[in-house]
Amino acid sequence: MTQNFDIAIIGGGVVGSAIARELSKYKLSVALIEKYPDVGFDTSCRNSGVVHSGIHYKHGTKRARLAVAGNAMMDKLCSDLKVKIKRIGKLTIAQNIEDMKGINRLMKDGVANGVPGIRVIDHEEMQKHQAGVSGIAAIWSPSTGIISPYGLTIALAENACENGIQFFLDTEVISIDKPKQNGENFVIHTTGVIFTAKFVINAAGLFADKISEMVGVRESNTGEPLKIYPCRGEYYVLDKRLEGTVQTLLYPVPGAKDAGLGIHLTPTVDGNILIGPSARYLCDESPVDYRVTDEILQSLRTEGQKLLPELKMSDFIRNFAGNRAKRTPPSVGGNGDFIIEEAEDVPNFINLVGLESPALTSSPAIALDVKEILANKLELVEKENWNGERAGITGHFCDLPLEEQQRLVKIYPDYGEIICRCEKITKKEIKDAIENKLGATTLESIKYRARSGMGRCQGGFCMPKIVRILRDEYGWTEDDFKLREKSSYMFNGKARNYDER
Repeated sequence: MTQNFDIAIIGGGVVGSAIARELSKYKLSVALIEKYPDVGFDTSCRNSGVVHSGIHYKHGTKRARLAVAGNAMMDKLCSDLKVKIKRIGKLTIAQNIEDMKGINRLMKDGVANGVPGIRVIDHEEMQKHQAGVSGIAAIWSPSTGIISPYGLTIALAENACENGIQFFLDTEVISIDKPKQNGENFVIHTTGVIFTAKFVINAAGLFADKISEMVGVRESNTGEPLKIYPCRGEYYVLDKRLEGTVQTLLYPVPGAKDAGLGIHLTPTVDGNILIGPSARYLCDESPVDYRVTDEILQSLRTEGQKLLPELKMSDFIRNFAGNRAKRTPPSVGGNGDFIIEEAEDVPNFINLVGLESPALTSSPAIALDVKEILANKLELVEKENWNGERAGITGHFCDLPLEEQQRLVKIYPDYGEIICRCEKITKKEIKDAIENKLGATTLESIKYRARSGMGRCQGGFCMPKIVRILRDEYGWTEDDFKLREKSSYMFNGKARNYDER
């Protein structure tokens, strides 16, 4: 079976989803092709969730321009999509005189990049933002914020879907036939459907170099290699008991050749604190490795207890890892610039390669860049009925004032039943997650939408309740229950008949 489109986007991370939403404003037929059973399952759901200000990126680079532009777009975008965002600011801290060289470097780039409100403050003023913090000076960047990275990705994708973008989940690209002459389309072979498209947008993240190779593009238009060097970052998640302990983001001054921005404490919009990430290049051929290691976890515990002396072992409720798509090898370190361009040798093939941090922050601005590339190639006609606002509530039911909760319970009684005790998630929120616009059907998909299973007991209380809802109200059988991917079955038959309970 073959399906024909004007544009095919490969990759359903935050960047691919932002591009899909931007293109949904126009009278175009667009397919988004994603190898996993849901959007955002790789890097976009496994990061710190920071809206960066733009001080960390060299002036004149795409990373710098797009970080500042994307940051400025976030408040309106999150308001429209009902995504929580908090502008809590950031301290980038110098512990000694040597670190002041890095402070001066970051300030120079930050000012040149047009980052609003940044200034160097002394130890005394640092205490006003975070009591007890050590260091001789810091850059205060008030535009830095925090956001749910998976919440934003899902919201972008679902709003794009509501506006006519077709999503093909669980569909992996195997090969691409490029046009042999002008006027012909790309032919995209996948594990399911065969697609044809006049334009292909490569937003495949960790796999962007592999997708580019499928059409014979191994270098950028300026001759830079497009190879991805995946780098793993490990994290700890701390219990909500510590909510409010960290009032702002606390970052060390990174070295010019560091693979990341250093281990730091990151409050989340939902009340947990993250410790991490580490930064270690992967040596295996696969760009995806979510293992955590005893060595790194021990260093994270040590660092966390140094920064938060009241931290107990019982406060470490979960660990996880994410992978970033770096363009610089271990021998070079540092960061390569974003590649966002139409390939010179393959017209209508738009490459997005090396979109590591701050790609989350930059995603809406990256989408505008891609739109401008397309606008030079075809006529973009706006839809009359495009709706960029997402229905529902911002955050979760438990965040609402009591009066609003009572009003909603009268309309939707399922708001009155708690399914996830740790996170106070209601049955209505679970059912909304199950009935998502994209048709994603894994327990992980429900978790990322409703936040069930993310609390202290990590699903021990709510998982059986969710399984029962899926079984009794949606007719799922044991073969339907998958944790994350199509092969991750949760059950192997029945221990007893369902009616014997």
